[in-house]
Amino acid sequence: MLNFDEDMAPSAQAGLRMATMDMGAAVADKMVEKDKAPAPKSFGRIRVEDKRIINSSCDVNQLVPFKYKWAWEKYLAGNANHWMPQEINMSADIALWKNPNGLTEDERRIVMRNLGFFSTADSLAANNIVLGTYRHITAPECRQYLLRQAYDEGIHTHSYQYIVESLGMDEGEVFNMYHEVDSIRAKDEFLLPFIDTLTNPEFKTGTPENDQKLLRSLIVFACIMEGMFFYVGFVQILAMGRQNKMTGAAEQFQYILRDESLHLNFGVDMANQIKMENPHLWTSEFKAELSGLFRKAAELESAYADDTMPRGVLGLNATMFKEYMRFIANRRCQQIGLDVIFPGATNPFPWMSEMIDLKKEKNFFETRVTEYQTGGALSWD
Repeated sequence: MLNFDEDMAPSAQAGLRMATMDMGAAVADKMVEKDKAPAPKSFGRIRVEDKRIINSSCDVNQLVPFKYKWAWEKYLAGNANHWMPQEINMSADIALWKNPNGLTEDERRIVMRNLGFFSTADSLAANNIVLGTYRHITAPECRQYLLRQAYDEGIHTHSYQYIVESLGMDEGEVFNMYHEVDSIRAKDEFLLPFIDTLTNPEFKTGTPENDQKLLRSLIVFACIMEGMFFYVGFVQILAMGRQNKMTGAAEQFQYILRDESLHLNFGVDMANQIKMENPHLWTSEFKAELSGLFRKAAELESAYADDTMPRGVLGLNATMFKEYMRFIANRRCQQIGLDVIFPGATNPFPWMSEMIDLKKEKNFFETRVTEYQTGGALSWD
């Protein structure tokens, strides 16, 4: 056995023993001090009245008792809506896409542009949840739903990859459009500062300024990204499905629309709850700033419509989309307590409400159950 004392000079041995004695004495002193110090308070059981969406001191690992039952109900609804891309038959889409006379160039542009935008938009949304929003939310019921939402975003990205692969598209071209196509890049550049706020490891809530930054970012992602920036694409792809074109892709987009509608409603409820618990954040200046963001978002999505549809097709045109974006912007403003910014705007696509509101009815494009459920909850028409 190695004897360290034998390998050390006497003076070094003495020094080591003295240092060891000193360290022992110091540890002993600290133990005595610890015994004299009051014992730290243990975490008690959670009280509902102590829970808050942000800046709560409650243990986030204790899911119950519930305070925000609306968040738990949305988590359960998200699970009941579960679906996977491979369930959808793409054979008709493949035949149509490969047929030189199957789609017009304008229709092909719509499909390509929308896959280019959505394929990375849902990745950005997932990053925002996983790397940003989740760590700032202190209500475990809301965190539970955010986990489901992040998984949904992964399924959506999988769906776009499945469509691209099925149709034999150039994957690099589609997935890099957010760098190469101006109308797509403009929307993403609008969103990136709000992502950077929440994903910055130095960012912490707890001050009015930072709490407003969090609330602003939550509203941008729920009401603008998921509530506005997705809607031109949804209308265009679903309109193709209504004309019996690209029905497999349209069916997947319908499921995605249903998921995103739930994401939007959750984000609106969470933002409104933060407002209720922190009324000092909802200043006239803050509201005016948000209204400006909604105006800018309507402009960006209208420009995206112009780019994806430079000519009228499928009974749609850019003018209709501009009106639709004004209508949608008004709706989102009202949902979070802002005044409408485009008075008199109307909805040129009333059939979209049917797409969103479908529950247990058959899908518009295939004879399958729209509200996908598992196990004993599964029901067939």
